[in-house]
Amino acid sequence: MENFFNYMTKVIPKDEIVIWFNIHNMYYEKIDLFGDVFKSLNYIILNTYMGNEYRETKIILTKEDDENHFNWCWNKLIKDFRKENILIGEDGEHKDYFKSFFNDTFYYQSDKETRESIDTFLNDIFDVHKDFIKPDLVILTEYYKILQKYVD
Repeated sequence: MENFFNYMTKVIPKDEIVIWFNIHNMYYEKIDLFGDVFKSLNYIILNTYMGNEYRETKIILTKEDDENHFNWCWNKLIKDFRKENILIGEDGEHKDYFKSFFNDTFYYQSDKETRESIDTFLNDIFDVHKDFIKPDLVILTEYYKILQKYVD
């Protein structure tokens, strides 16, 4: 058990991170871009959502309302990036992944701290200058591989 704990919490040396990125064909510029995509969607969702009981409006929304909100945010994200000549596929595994992520961490999340920690989590995962532990590197790689199929 101790070996597993050490494996999961040990900081990976910078040279091994470079090797990891090379093995997985990950480029720093694309990591930044994909981080911007994820963080932008998070920003749009957080700043346009009105159904949270912690907001002044205290509007209670249905699951259908939440799905419509996500789709609106997704379409806005695509339009915003298109203005910068960055094309994001409208449908696919990436959209399903984002939808699932935000359903779990935001729309259907009852814990306020979890909802409020999304921004910190995304900034941390996509910060290539920080120290990585294995789980963070695996998550970043998963995001990267999903997005590289749908972002030009």
